[in-house]
Amino acid sequence: MDFIFEPWPWYVGGPLIALVLFSLLFLNKNFGMSSNLKTICTLCGAGKTSSFFQFDWKTQRWNLIVILGASVGGWLGANALSNDLAVDINNKTVEQLKTINIHSGGTQYMPEELFSLEAMTEPKTLALLLLGGFLVGFGTRYAGGCTSGHAISGLSNLQLVSLFAVIGFFIGGILMSHFVLPQLF
Repeated sequence: MDFIFEPWPWYVGGPLIALVLFSLLFLNKNFGMSSNLKTICTLCGAGKTSSFFQFDWKTQRWNLIVILGASVGGWLGANALSNDLAVDINNKTVEQLKTINIHSGGTQYMPEELFSLEAMTEPKTLALLLLGGFLVGFGTRYAGGCTSGHAISGLSNLQLVSLFAVIGFFIGGILMSHFVLPQLF
């Protein structure tokens, strides 16, 4: 039996996110995926090489549950609750992507021109992904959190530093997508 679901509307998803954040605030916890990854790194022994990872990961076990939930929820959403693997993006965006040789835009979540096994063997693609990963990791550490931590948790807690971080994330994304990415392809 095939189940076909539409995305939840904002008036369902928004209050559910607010409920989760209220629960975390009540429990004196902060949400952010980089915190979850920090817990995994600590669990795997990263504290032996960096003082940043020297903390009792057991006090952050709930972060591991968040990662498990995001992984299982993402898989269920993609495989059991979706009616299409295509991303619904504006046709003008699809045309712009084609001008920089990304022809799978609007047909799948991860462009095969960047994320296929064949693309992973190209030095240019590998270099771009490594540089991008480094910049994201550096930026996350420098900003004191990731986009989800600042945009969801930090803004809901009215943290001014999170407002500045989110503004910076958006400016960086706009600059990257309009000026840097077209030059790379």
